[in-house]
Amino acid sequence: MTTKTKAALRAACAFGVVVSLAGCGDGKQAGADKQAPPVVVSVVTVVPETLRIVSDLPGRIAPTRIAEVRPRVSGIIIERVFQQGTIVKQGDVLYRLDPAPFQVRVASAKATLQRAEATRTLAAQQAERQTRLKDRDVTTVQLYDKAVAELAQAEADEASARAGLQAAELDLQYTEVRAPITGRIGRALITEGALFTVGGSESLATIQQLDPVYADFTQSANELLALKRAAQQSAKAGDAIEAEVRLRFDDGASYAHRGRLLFSEASVDATTGQVTLRGEFPNPDGDLLPGMYVRVQLVQGEQANALAVPERALRRDPGGQAQLYVVSADRKAELRPVTPSRLVDGRWIIASGLHPGDAVVVQGFQALSPGATVDPKPWPNAAVGATSATSQAK
Repeated sequence: MTTKTKAALRAACAFGVVVSLAGCGDGKQAGADKQAPPVVVSVVTVVPETLRIVSDLPGRIAPTRIAEVRPRVSGIIIERVFQQGTIVKQGDVLYRLDPAPFQVRVASAKATLQRAEATRTLAAQQAERQTRLKDRDVTTVQLYDKAVAELAQAEADEASARAGLQAAELDLQYTEVRAPITGRIGRALITEGALFTVGGSESLATIQQLDPVYADFTQSANELLALKRAAQQSAKAGDAIEAEVRLRFDDGASYAHRGRLLFSEASVDATTGQVTLRGEFPNPDGDLLPGMYVRVQLVQGEQANALAVPERALRRDPGGQAQLYVVSADRKAELRPVTPSRLVDGRWIIASGLHPGDAVVVQGFQALSPGATVDPKPWPNAAVGATSATSQAK
């Protein structure tokens, strides 16, 4: 190959490289000129509404009355009458003690009373005789005073004997151990043949009254005060004290019967800052059992012109600041800091940072960045949330 031919080949290769590089540069510029497609997001438009102020608090079920079954006399248990776990009524016989020793005491007390009555009869005759003799000035004052004193002593002995008989009969009645209250009785703690001694720490059984029942729960003192103030500003300020109480079971199911708030503790627990509250609920079907964990929903008023967003729409930055993505009029994503006040039925009430008519992103904000172009679509669950809020307000 000649020198001229080699030079021509080098020039052709260099030209090809330049053309290739120029072509690559044009491709990159064309890709940069293309805009990213808008991000499809689901949004809800916030509107002012009246929402009930509902506090969802943990609670425990407690019986309204508890009674430990204890005999009033010591003795051998010979019979258990009740069925464990059943409903017993006040006055029902639960246990029977051996009545034989008490029957002997009743017989002895009757004999003592008869002897006292005979002594009192004789003393009365002597006093009457001395009275007649005194009227005729036949007896002495000393004999008359002695007869009167012996009659008084005989009457006192008779009263004491009668009281002893009543006590013996009462102890005999106490050999039948009866239910002090109406309620559900638990398991038998002592079996037949056991000797029960009055004054011991052990009881025979426990009865719990379960209709109605109590639901004990706690609430922050600051939150309780804020809710009371909000309730007083609602349209039903006169009914703010009468708070409605509802229950939800641990699995999320609602309890059918409403309750009523009974009281709040006058003092705040210094260690937790909590105020103890108690609600009373009817329990005709026995669904609520002592010790059961429940969620207590305390309705304490209404908040007018509230702006609420679904719970899932709220996000927080690394510093803990609450934020919402809001779609602007030119379909740009705006990251806006907000201040949430309370969670009501799965929605956050926004105290500041949000305005009526704002379109808040509920789904799809994970792929957003401030200023990104979005394609907003209505959130499919918005109608369900509105229906839930409407039914709650009724």
